[in-house]
Amino acid sequence: MMEYVEFPKIPRLSRECIVTEKIDGTLGCVFIGEDGTFGVGSKSRWITPEQDNHGFARWAYEHKDELLALGPGWHHGEWWGQGIQRKYGLPEKRWSLFNTSKWGETRPACCHVVPVLTFGIFTTELVDQALKALVFGGSLAAPGFMQPEGVVVWHAAARMFFKKTIEKDEAPKGATP
Repeated sequence: MMEYVEFPKIPRLSRECIVTEKIDGTLGCVFIGEDGTFGVGSKSRWITPEQDNHGFARWAYEHKDELLALGPGWHHGEWWGQGIQRKYGLPEKRWSLFNTSKWGETRPACCHVVPVLTFGIFTTELVDQALKALVFGGSLAAPGFMQPEGVVVWHAAARMFFKKTIEKDEAPKGATP
């Protein structure tokens, strides 16, 4: 007889979420094994300083001793700034970690964290308010930059990310400066 496949549990929509600024760059990943193994990746592959992604692997290996302080696990973030996507008017590149619940002030000095715009029980109004704040106030990741990309919503119950960008088809009503 065939093995029974149970229907998955459906997470509740009205649960805690964290809304962060979506930074327009490229994904950078650092893996640290329990044994100290160190690896660097992009969104879909391992990278090296010789086969790099906008210099992220080179940067990560240059900062390896600092990055080891992140501890064992997969550490994902956005590699952004000079020469990448929107550039944000920066003279350098930065790596901003995604896990805002884990990384605050106690992180390696070479790392940033994506800015938290708001948090609370998920509603579309909560997300739209965060988008409006970006439209009218500009980027929190790069103050003074007035063309932020949008938001990322971490839905705790679903354990998933969702994104919404500031483009005509996604911007909330009344959010054109």
